[in-house]
Amino acid sequence: MLARLLVAEGRVVPVDRLVDDLWADPPEGAVGAVRTFVAALRRALEPQRPPRARPQLLVTDGPGYALLVGPEAVDARRFEAATSTASGLDAPARLAQLEEALGWWRGPAYAGLDEPWARTERARLSELRLHAVEQRAAALVALGRGPVAASALAAHVAEHPWREEGWRLLALALYRSGRQADALAVLRRARALLIEHLAIEPGPALQTLEHDILVQAEHLTEGAGYARADGGRSADDPVGRVWTETAAAYDRAVAADARSRLESTIGLLRDLAMAGGGGLQAARRQRVAAAAAAEELSDPELTARVIGAYDVPASWTRVDDPDQAAAIVAAADRTLARLPGGAAAARARLLATIALESRGDGSSRAAQAAREAEAIAREIDDPALLAFALNGRWMQCFERAGLARERDAIGAELLPLAERHGLVSYEILGHLIRMQARSALADFAAADQHAVAVDRLAAVHERPLAGVFTTWYRALRVAVTATPSPADASTAVAPLSDADAAYRAAAAQLTDAGMPGLTRGLPALALLCLRIARREPAPTDRTLDWGPYAQWARPLVLLADGDANGAAVALRAAPDPPPDLLMEAIWCLLAQAALALGDHDRCKRARAALAPAAAEIAGAGSGLLTAGPVATHLADLDAALVTR
Repeated sequence: MLARLLVAEGRVVPVDRLVDDLWADPPEGAVGAVRTFVAALRRALEPQRPPRARPQLLVTDGPGYALLVGPEAVDARRFEAATSTASGLDAPARLAQLEEALGWWRGPAYAGLDEPWARTERARLSELRLHAVEQRAAALVALGRGPVAASALAAHVAEHPWREEGWRLLALALYRSGRQADALAVLRRARALLIEHLAIEPGPALQTLEHDILVQAEHLTEGAGYARADGGRSADDPVGRVWTETAAAYDRAVAADARSRLESTIGLLRDLAMAGGGGLQAARRQRVAAAAAAEELSDPELTARVIGAYDVPASWTRVDDPDQAAAIVAAADRTLARLPGGAAAARARLLATIALESRGDGSSRAAQAAREAEAIAREIDDPALLAFALNGRWMQCFERAGLARERDAIGAELLPLAERHGLVSYEILGHLIRMQARSALADFAAADQHAVAVDRLAAVHERPLAGVFTTWYRALRVAVTATPSPADASTAVAPLSDADAAYRAAAAQLTDAGMPGLTRGLPALALLCLRIARREPAPTDRTLDWGPYAQWARPLVLLADGDANGAAVALRAAPDPPPDLLMEAIWCLLAQAALALGDHDRCKRARAALAPAAAEIAGAGSGLLTAGPVATHLADLDAALVTR
């Protein structure tokens, strides 16, 4: 119903049309069902609307209904606007706008809907997306980034071989990268495909480009930001030369529609995900596309390999893109159901994938998947698979507070395993897990050593994202020294300004990290936890972005603003924190708000939740922030509960 109204773009859809569009064979009472759907949608879209107040979004108009939402509220309309205005921008701005717009895609438009109106809209949006992909490639070529454009276009023409503009741009990108022979080979491959399958010759654009390449027409490189195939490196750089020659040989030797290309692509995406923020975002986007492409081939074992080969270590418990994670989990579940017996390794990789991509949701399904993946990996004695499975089990080790020692044990097993078998990425992960766990246990001497090891390995093996975590860890260390010790009131305490400055410097590293699940709201939450640890009022700066933590920060911020009534309402509305690395810290925020407001029931719940972590430092298990020792919060709660 919602999808059908969105497709109408604000126009009225009569009730009888809705009935016809929602059911192939409308049941008796379909009109009444439509009205029920409308009522439910109105409650979901405007939950704060008072009873009997006129709806502002889903309105009744004459014989039907219209959904009045601005274009900025609908991904498809935002995408159309961004792509339509991109052509009027210069190449750098056009590239930036198109990359942002393409990043909004989460998979096929209107997925799961097979009605004619949905198919029509899906086809229209898919065509717009393909045009945007080609526009982006053209901008890359114009900016002299031919090798980057060629890499993206090779996959594009393999998936959409009848789009002549894709072939033209690929050939042009190769030519401007100094690969004239490869450019001509691409044009001839396009010609062969068109003649063999469609019995037509290439269009004028392809024919003209082939002629211009043969005569080396000057206009092909004039003002085009010409780039060599090595991406601008010196001519004697062996890295660029080997990469370029190998990529060209692979492109010539392996057919464009070969299934092996999917598995090769996943290997590249795995490396790309660890190369930095932009690479991580691109890898996530293409990973979903690769899984979807594999499923279309109806080969469950191939699909299992494509999904399970993306064993990128995960060191944070909030997913960066919930929709993409859900799509991968759904694909893994479907593949598990179709996988033949005996494919133990493939099954374990799918289960480990489910455990990793379901992080933070606390589901028993994900925890069971982690345990089963680990058991299979141990049984078949596969070190790389066991490392992947241990990562999944670590992600599911947050069902309650106080589990830092269990997580530390996982890291302690993972480290020597990774060192023995040359699994560098998992060696870094093992150090990160132990850095976080030892922080929670107040063993900062050991945590410091693990942070140093992470930085050393990251520098040698070019893992820039690892530095985000060690920078934040060092800000946490400053925050710990800025928090009075309950055991020794005479301990010198660092100025609050030092911790503020350390956190703000760490926050600056998040800008290009490509990890929104980590980034959004974290700087504000770190400052709030720091003040709560010192029993100081919450920051009330209106510019702070609380992100997903707003619901737990709001009671304390309202208290700091003097709005006790609003704080009480916000505290009652705040849910229990999810099972992740910040669970103890958020429970401490709720505890302090409950203490200030005299909310006895919430105090009891906070005390019960925090009691298992009495020996830990709240939030330090994240390696990022702290709300102070859990014991001090428990003491505050005990005093209030006894007094009551």
